[in-house]
Amino acid sequence: MKTLITIIFLSLLSSSCSVPDDDLVYRDGLYYKKFSEIPFSGKVTGLRNGLMKNGKEDGEWVINHENGQLLTKGNYENGKEEDEWVSYWDDGQLWSKGNYKNGKREGEWVGYHPSGQLNYKGNYKNGKEKGEWVSYWDYLPYSEFRSKGNYKNGKKEGAWVGYDKDGTLDKEVTGTYKNGVKITDW
Repeated sequence: MKTLITIIFLSLLSSSCSVPDDDLVYRDGLYYKKFSEIPFSGKVTGLRNGLMKNGKEDGEWVINHENGQLLTKGNYENGKEEDEWVSYWDDGQLWSKGNYKNGKREGEWVGYHPSGQLNYKGNYKNGKEKGEWVSYWDYLPYSEFRSKGNYKNGKKEGAWVGYDKDGTLDKEVTGTYKNGVKITDW
């Protein structure tokens, strides 16, 4: 009985406190306050800011770069990413944006180069690439692409075309794919 009261007391104490993110350790899929055997519940501050319940991230989280600029902002439910997540380069420029469902990427995702030019655009289904994906070189005109093709269940499928930095056909990418394996060259 005394052990149970001690555990309850320590759990309540842990849940009402705020700790710097570097005072937490990750073990067996859960976060613990250093030198504790009880999964942490409470507020986390520092480069990572948010709430934890029973050792898992929960609710809105904000993660910053070392220079203080916003890196990532999004929500967790029971330790898994959920809904919209947005990430930024260390100068504040948009890096990527998309949604999660139960910890897996879902729906349209877009990514940007540090210059602000579009880097990639495509869709996910249950955490795997699906449908048309297009990627772009950073320094070429916006309309020029680096590669273009389709994914099926996270693997390249059908015709893919790619271009090298100088605008010539990229023979490593260009071809026909089946289940992620290149079966013919163009």
